[in-house]
Amino acid sequence: MTEQVESAAPIQVGQAVPDFTIDTYDPKSGDFGSFALADQKKKGRWTILFFYPADFTFV
Repeated sequence: MTEQVESAAPIQVGQAVPDFTIDTYDPKSGDFGSFALADQKKKGRWTILFFYPADFTFV
């Protein structure tokens, strides 16, 4: 289940991103899953977060 933040202040460069979990879909396998930032931090993995408004829109 996706967690939603009611009101969040913008994150500035250099600040830590709060932990979150999102639902995912892998089109190659056709399976659903989840992504948890906390799990990536525990494994020492770097994570790049990129947000865009919607598919087929100018970014």
